[in-house]
Amino acid sequence: MSASSVLYDTPGVRAKRRNILYTIVFLVLFVLAAWWVLATMADKDQLAAAKWSPFVTDPEVWTTYLLPGLGETLKAAGLSILIALPFGALLGIGRLSEHAWVRTPVGVVVEFFRSIPVLLMMVFASALYVQFSNVSSDMRPLYAVVTGLVLYNASVIAEIVRAGILTLPNGQTDAAKAIGMRKGQSMTYILLPQAVTVMLPALVSQLVVIVKDTALGGAMLGLSELLSQNRTITANYGANTIAAFVVIALLYIALNFLLTSFAGWLEKRLRQGKKSTGATLGADDMQQANLPSRTGEGNTM
Repeated sequence: MSASSVLYDTPGVRAKRRNILYTIVFLVLFVLAAWWVLATMADKDQLAAAKWSPFVTDPEVWTTYLLPGLGETLKAAGLSILIALPFGALLGIGRLSEHAWVRTPVGVVVEFFRSIPVLLMMVFASALYVQFSNVSSDMRPLYAVVTGLVLYNASVIAEIVRAGILTLPNGQTDAAKAIGMRKGQSMTYILLPQAVTVMLPALVSQLVVIVKDTALGGAMLGLSELLSQNRTITANYGANTIAAFVVIALLYIALNFLLTSFAGWLEKRLRQGKKSTGATLGADDMQQANLPSRTGEGNTM
């Protein structure tokens, strides 16, 4: 009889043997598939050194195409993140408002922009900039991409923030009310700081989506981001499309790995900080938050 765990039953002897067999079959199929792909590429002359050497021997490929494209990707993604995060947080808090005149229109805005494909918003924003603004043609793709990414991702982040706050126990809000905190003060000092660690994994996933979605601007609007450099490299260095795609994909993987690694480190630090401190609201904290103090009450430490 197998021992039970909280999440699943510990596999027995037969289950372990079956899992080992499945693993071996998967590895064999994976090796065969990889061999078939490499063999097909070799037959099509895609593994020739001449198609891959420019990325190793010619620094101009990096300084003229790949690194500037990476910089444009980081610029578009960075601007979108800087705007979408606070905007999305405000929308998420607005959806939790006790006032219907705030909660209802904010909910309509969030659901509207969350339901529209981000590429459609980019194209629509580009058309608006052409008709109603003096934005230069060189900057218009960047503006359109950032606009589309901000509108869509701020709406998604709003739902992440709302869900993260709603996961907190009701006792947190009740305790804030018991010491005289107003709704805005309890949200700022109590709920949001605790909800950050809950929201962080989903937020990081959405930030990764922002980085990858910048490629839509290169495909449709002419933004000179990382993926769009494939066309220029292919035109100038011959038919090395697969090699260019592989290098660009590795750059995306490295960029998103750094982002997720930083977020994992930050989440770990936040959780350790919460475990290592037993801080409570004292008289000075209450005065700083403009809370009503009670006669004879203060720090009990």
